[in-house]
Amino acid sequence: MSEVSVQTGELWSELRQRTQARIGLGRAGSALPTRHRLELQAAHAAARDAVHSPFAPDVIAAGLTGTPTVRVRSAAPDRLTYLQRPDLGRRLDPMDRAHLPTGDWDVVFVVADGLSSRAVHEHAAAVVRATTARLGDWRIAPVVLAEQARVALGDEVAAAMGVAMVVVLIGERPGMSAADSLGAYLTYAPQPGVTTDADRNCLSNIRPPLGLSYEGAAGKLAGLMGRARGSGATGVGLKDESDHAGVTDSLR
Repeated sequence: MSEVSVQTGELWSELRQRTQARIGLGRAGSALPTRHRLELQAAHAAARDAVHSPFAPDVIAAGLTGTPTVRVRSAAPDRLTYLQRPDLGRRLDPMDRAHLPTGDWDVVFVVADGLSSRAVHEHAAAVVRATTARLGDWRIAPVVLAEQARVALGDEVAAAMGVAMVVVLIGERPGMSAADSLGAYLTYAPQPGVTTDADRNCLSNIRPPLGLSYEGAAGKLAGLMGRARGSGATGVGLKDESDHAGVTDSLR
């Protein structure tokens, strides 16, 4: 092997230590080397498992000991329908909507399975705890645990409960390097069927140690919530300035 090839191999090896992207994998004839091909197949299997694994609200509730929870379902009756009909995942089951509590609350947290139950099982309760610990005198509604849910389901939950602000923690679409990524979506004064993604603020890739830490996510989210309450707006009308305010995270 030439000196140039050795140096190139060492460079790729160093770069791979700094990213989860599949780079510089080499080749065996016209295909990937066996080790990298098997890693790719394993990542694909993990992504499929994340999408199809059932939601276990008991796991979330156990991580929120002492915090009231409410369980709801979307209008999608099963996982296959949920995947084929995104619109049904944005709407509450009528029976569950009728049983949601109402109260004089400032914010409601909705934990939704989304496209990765694994992500919410592993990270959602910790993010709720870390965020609510920073909210001081905020009046926090019971945490809503939502099955077969999309982000916009939170709009209908907030409207039904009479809450002006909703935070949806949801399993993000798995990639080939991350099957357990949690997203947080903040919306002020949501209007079901009218509010769009431009009206929301999103924190993505919450999954320590390789993504955003719980404390980092909580700091950013609590800061956004405070500014949203003061300005009466989220989305394009609200900029995340937490890094400039000295709030740091572990996103590398």
